[in-house]
Amino acid sequence: MTSPVGSPRAPRIVIVGGGIAGLYCALAVRAADPSSTVTVLVKTVAQDGNTWHAQGGIAAVLPGSQPAAGPADSIQDHVADTLLAGAGLCDPPAVRILCAAAPEQISRLLGLGVPFDRVGGALATAREAAHRAARILHVHGDSTGAGLMGALWQAVRSDARIVVQEHCLVTGILARDDGAIAGLRLLAGEQAVPETMAADVVVLATGGAGQLFERNTNPAVATADGVGLAWRAGAVLSDVEFFQFHPTALDVPGAPLISEAVRGAGAVLVDAAGRRFMPDYHQGAELAPRDVVSRSIATHLASSGEPRVYLDATGLGRAFLRRRFPALTAVIAGHGFDWAREPVPVAPAAHYWMGGVRTDSTGRTSLRGLYAVGEAARTGVHGANRLASNSLLEAVVFAERAARSITGADMEPWPAFESEAIELPSSGAAETFTRRQLQQLMSDHAGVVRSASGLGIASKQLAQFSRAPQTRSGWEQENLVTAAQLLVHAATQRRESRGAHYRSDFPSTLSAGAATGTSYRLAAEGATP
Repeated sequence: MTSPVGSPRAPRIVIVGGGIAGLYCALAVRAADPSSTVTVLVKTVAQDGNTWHAQGGIAAVLPGSQPAAGPADSIQDHVADTLLAGAGLCDPPAVRILCAAAPEQISRLLGLGVPFDRVGGALATAREAAHRAARILHVHGDSTGAGLMGALWQAVRSDARIVVQEHCLVTGILARDDGAIAGLRLLAGEQAVPETMAADVVVLATGGAGQLFERNTNPAVATADGVGLAWRAGAVLSDVEFFQFHPTALDVPGAPLISEAVRGAGAVLVDAAGRRFMPDYHQGAELAPRDVVSRSIATHLASSGEPRVYLDATGLGRAFLRRRFPALTAVIAGHGFDWAREPVPVAPAAHYWMGGVRTDSTGRTSLRGLYAVGEAARTGVHGANRLASNSLLEAVVFAERAARSITGADMEPWPAFESEAIELPSSGAAETFTRRQLQQLMSDHAGVVRSASGLGIASKQLAQFSRAPQTRSGWEQENLVTAAQLLVHAATQRRESRGAHYRSDFPSTLSAGAATGTSYRLAAEGATP
C-alpha cells in the first residue's frame, strides 16, 4: 500500500460512520490490502444509522435475469431511468459507473451472506417508481437495510484489523501545513471526552440530514455531520438545494416510511372522497418520480383544502401484504390501521439529500486525503432527484471505488472542483433554539415548495440562532444550522424549478443548456472550530 500523502508507511485510515457505505468501504479496503488496518468511528451505536431502516431494496440489472412479467431490462435502461429522474443534473459517466457495477457488487454482497429474497431459486425483483422494469432486489420483503447491515456487521466484527469505536462524535478535521489530512478532533466515549486522532486518510460516511425537517423518515442521528465537517474544513459542497421528500410516510407521529415498493405492487393514492388523483398530475401516476408525487400531493391538498391523502393498498389482498411487506404490516397495525381493509393516511416526509460533499468517481473530495461516500457525498449519480433504490447501490459501488483509490499505488492528481467561495450569514446574535424550532422553520420555508419570501425568512432566522458547539447536542445543532443555511442559500440562488427543488415564484425549468450544478466552499480561511 502506498500512502496518499507520500509517507513510506501504510496510511492510517479512519472511516467516520457505520452505515452501509462506511462498513462496505472498510471491508473493501481490507480485501484490497490484507495488511491494512481500518478504524471505524460510530457516533452512537451500530443500530442507530439510516441504513437499518431501508425498506425497498437495491436497484440492479443482473446479467441473464429477466423479470417474470413486464418489459425486458438492461443496464442501459437503468442508466436512462436514472438520468431521467435526475432532471438534467446527473453526471452521465458516474451514472454509467453506478449501473454497470451493480452485478459485481451484488455478487460481493451475496458472498458476504446478504440473504436476498428468492423465487424458485432466482433472486426476486420488484418494481418501484420511475423504474421501467422490475429490478429492485430486497431482503425479507421490506427489511432490506436490516438484512444488509446484519451481514456487513458480522463481517466487520469477524475482522480483527477493523477496529470499531462507538460513541465517537467527530467535531473537526485536522490538516497539515500542506493541506493534507492529518487527523480528527472528536468527543469520545459515553462521557464525550475531547480527543484527537491521527489519520492520513479520512472517509466521511456519516449519512444524511433528515433531521432538518419536522416530518422526516430519518433517525435522530441524521444531523448532517459530514457536511458540517467538510464545510468547516474548506471542502467543496455541491447541489445542496436538492432534498428529496418521500411521498408516502404514514401520517402519524414519527412518520414511518411506507416503501415505494407498495405502490410498485399496485397500491394507489386517493383523496378523502376515495378518488384516485395522481393521474390528474402525471402520466406515471403513483409511479412518477418521487419529487413529482410529493409535489402533486402538496398541490392536491392546497387546491382541495383537505388535510391529508391516503394510500389504498386494499386491492393487493391481506395474504400478499403479509407475505411481501411483513414489517410494514406490523408497523401500520401498531398505529391502529388495517391496511388490508382501509386506506391509510400518508404525507410527504424528508428522506434523502442528493447534495453533499463533492467527490470524483473514486470518492475523493477537494481536500487531499479526505474521501466521502454514501449519502454524505455528492457523486453526481442522483442529480436533482434520486431514482428509488439507487442509494444503497451508490453506497456500495463508490465505497468500493474509494477503497481501491485508498489502497492503490497510482498517484493521480488530486481533483480540483470549481466552486464559489461564500460565507454563511451571521448576525452575531445569540438566540437559543431547539431542534424542533429549526425543523419547523425549514419545513415551513424550505420544504416541498419554496419561494424567495419564505427562503428569506429562513435565512434571517437561521442567522439569529446561537452557535455554541461544545457538547454532543451542541455539535449536532451546529451541523444542522450549517446545513440549513447552505440549503437555503443554494435554493435562493437557483431561480428555477428542477427535480426536488420547486420554486412557486419560478415554476418553470430552465433549458437543458442551463442545467448546471452549484458548488460552494467556505470563503474564510482557517475557520475550522
